[in-house]
Amino acid sequence: MNRRQFLATSSLAPFGLQASTAVHPKGKAEHCILIWLGGGMSQIDTFDPKKQGSSKKPYQTGSDYAAIDTAVKGVRVCEHLPQLARRMEQITAVRSCHHQVIDEHAIATNFLHTGRPTSGSTTYPSLGSIVAHQRGSANPDAPAYMLIGFPNVSRGPGFLGSSYGNIYLTDLKTGPAGFTQPDFLSSDRVASRKKLLAALEKTPSPHTPLADYQKAQREALRLAGPGFMKNFDLDSEPADLRNRYQSEFGQRCILARRLVQDGVRFVELSHNPGFLNGTGWDTHGKGQLKQHELIRDLDNGVATLIDDLRGKNLLDKTLIVIATEFGRPPEFDSNGGRGHQGSAFSLVLAGGGLKHQGAYGATNDLAKKPIENPVTIPDFHATIHAALGINPSHELLAGTRPVPITDGGTPLARLFS
Repeated sequence: MNRRQFLATSSLAPFGLQASTAVHPKGKAEHCILIWLGGGMSQIDTFDPKKQGSSKKPYQTGSDYAAIDTAVKGVRVCEHLPQLARRMEQITAVRSCHHQVIDEHAIATNFLHTGRPTSGSTTYPSLGSIVAHQRGSANPDAPAYMLIGFPNVSRGPGFLGSSYGNIYLTDLKTGPAGFTQPDFLSSDRVASRKKLLAALEKTPSPHTPLADYQKAQREALRLAGPGFMKNFDLDSEPADLRNRYQSEFGQRCILARRLVQDGVRFVELSHNPGFLNGTGWDTHGKGQLKQHELIRDLDNGVATLIDDLRGKNLLDKTLIVIATEFGRPPEFDSNGGRGHQGSAFSLVLAGGGLKHQGAYGATNDLAKKPIENPVTIPDFHATIHAALGINPSHELLAGTRPVPITDGGTPLARLFS
């Protein structure tokens, strides 16, 4: 009997300490592609436009761009998202997201990835690691969790252990670091090294750091073969498709599609063309002046990804998530940029077999606070898990302590058929 079962049947149950009996929806998505907009995407300049203001002196509070209609009646987005506007029937902008953690990048990034505040005693697993733990890879010859970008503790496995960490890459052409076999190593020499390693290894006790390391090494050796590494040969894609994806971000998107097509369960990629406006999505000061170039790049890459997945019958099986650590306030600072705002911001879902509706939730007249269907980060995580067929109330074990997959999150039921 576990702790929840004990509380549910003990004398404490009448005092409200029993386990939740809530029944969560269960989606049919098989994969997830999370697109991370590090820095803080401005909701009022993208998916939740309000009255138009101006980032030019004299500054005027409000959206920096005009709004346009979308394929969903009554839902409007920024004028620099025309391609996603036409595909809004496959998209839901969750406009009423909010959190109360400090509006600082590292702390908020950790919260968005783990769904929990930082703790001095427990390192919580990331969304990708939980999915890897619960679902594994869809192909025994592919990893469960890939990261296209730089790793850190927020994207790591936490108390689940290194077996559920990510395999990462920063160079699209060469693939994961250390996976490319040097030219001077023949297949015979590799086989000989593996044989020698096996003879020298002593099997450590399970669930120890040494055992986790050896398991990770074996996994790396297995995946470094030509079968999995073929995914990084983007030149094998039709030239016209690669041209449609356009930018470096677009090439990350096409790689993400190739990875899920090969059975990777969860892919996170960073939208990181900081050179476009000098600051990326952290649009203080002059970063606001060319923010529209970032938005257009996001628009083209994600719209092409949606079409590409649909053309390969993968859109209903693949949940696309656009996430960021917080939003931006409607006011402009002294240099014409925007500060940080966690009290209200937008996160986006697309595909994944969900019942999309263009937008979910609403904010006030300047997108500073939710006024309809507020969504916590645990709620958003619960929706992702439920879409992937994972029970968001299921308990993991941190040592001997049970930890629910989400911190009390409830899936957005209206998005499930």
